[in-house]
Amino acid sequence: MTKPSSPTPARVRTRFAPSPTGFIHLGNIRSALYPWAFARAKGGDFVLRIEDTDLERSTQAAVDVILESMDWLGMKPDEGPYYQMQRMDRYKEVLARLQAAGHVYPCYMSKQELDALRARQEAAREKPRYDGTWRPEPGKTLPPVPEGVQPVLRFKNPKDGVVAWDDKVKGRIEISNAELDDLVIARPDGTPTYNFCVVVDDMDMGITHVIRGDDHVNNTPRQINIFRALGHEPPVYAHLPTVLNEQGEKMSKRNGAKAVTQYRDEGYLADAMINYLARLGWSHGDDEIFSREQFLAWFDLDHLGKSAAQFDEAKLRWVNAQHIKAMPDAELAPLVAGQLQKRGIAQTDERLPAICALFKDRCETTVALAGWARAYYADVQPPQQELDQFVTDAIRPAIASLHDRLKAVSEWNAAAISAAVKQTLAEHGLKMPQLAMPVRVLVMGTHQTPSLDAVLALHHQQKVLDCLRKA
Repeated sequence: MTKPSSPTPARVRTRFAPSPTGFIHLGNIRSALYPWAFARAKGGDFVLRIEDTDLERSTQAAVDVILESMDWLGMKPDEGPYYQMQRMDRYKEVLARLQAAGHVYPCYMSKQELDALRARQEAAREKPRYDGTWRPEPGKTLPPVPEGVQPVLRFKNPKDGVVAWDDKVKGRIEISNAELDDLVIARPDGTPTYNFCVVVDDMDMGITHVIRGDDHVNNTPRQINIFRALGHEPPVYAHLPTVLNEQGEKMSKRNGAKAVTQYRDEGYLADAMINYLARLGWSHGDDEIFSREQFLAWFDLDHLGKSAAQFDEAKLRWVNAQHIKAMPDAELAPLVAGQLQKRGIAQTDERLPAICALFKDRCETTVALAGWARAYYADVQPPQQELDQFVTDAIRPAIASLHDRLKAVSEWNAAAISAAVKQTLAEHGLKMPQLAMPVRVLVMGTHQTPSLDAVLALHHQQKVLDCLRKA
């Protein structure tokens, strides 16, 4: 007798479902990072869904920033983007099915009546909630239907029992159905509401794991009941703690959060952002710096943090600096070239990877690295204060001697430059800083740089001679 095979586990399918009502910030994108990483770690699918039913506030510009941010971070979806506004016919079809099965009923209570009901409940220190006036029950007589009033549709929430789920972050959560009133799932114009659309989307798209912010915890029991009314078991839920800004407030545009794309423009690396965001609510032992590949190999839902994480820009800059140091110079050079283009320098050359190698240990961003590289591709205007401090009458004869020695160098390299500098120091009885600092100011615009011979060797010989003549 053949032994029956074990059932194949469902393929992991996760989703990110932002609303395009404002630009996407780091708190939002962290909510995309974990479902993306979980799908990648489990060989599953990551779905992007745009929840654009708020027509007044949704904009195409916000959608573009979502797509641009995810593309920059390399978090490309396997499916989507799907747009809820393009799925209205499907929602209405499912809505009609629920209504036919007796799970949905029309409610004609006006806004004024609801406000009055809420006021009475608050005066009695009761939880404000819809009282079921229009909910059909056996033996109940409903009020007469008012003329000319378009009803909302409400979901007939179970009255008894509990809604329970094992949250992958928060643990077991149980909510009494008696705590939940009958949710509006369609407006008077027939447009379905958020909680209903989300369930239909997750059902149709086969989402197995919903990993989202904990501001959605209160929606979850309602969504679970809708799932079950439709004959579907709900997905696994993981509700992530909030990301706080540096002032300890919830990260939001109102509280000064920047668009994700602004970090790209400010010279942060995509892999460094992934590394930093991953640690805002998840950990792998004490590992602080890790590659994208390591993150995806390590990621699971069992090590998600239960406490709110606080954004720290200084820590982000440090993480970025570590990734810049570790990044191959040939990969870093195009990013620096892009920053130079923003400064009006359209052409670089084969020296750029070596320039990156020389200066990257001093830089937290590619913007800072481009600041150093600029001196190799554009004229430098040393600050007058630095010229006055370092390029003095006492040192000018030594600079002139160095100019003549460097002019005579036939093979322009660090060794030849170092020999010329040492000969000049001996001739004029100087120590290295006395000559190196003014030369750095003239050539680089600052008195602090890496080793002088290494800095000069990457310049064209003629440019160095032209700079020294300005002394």
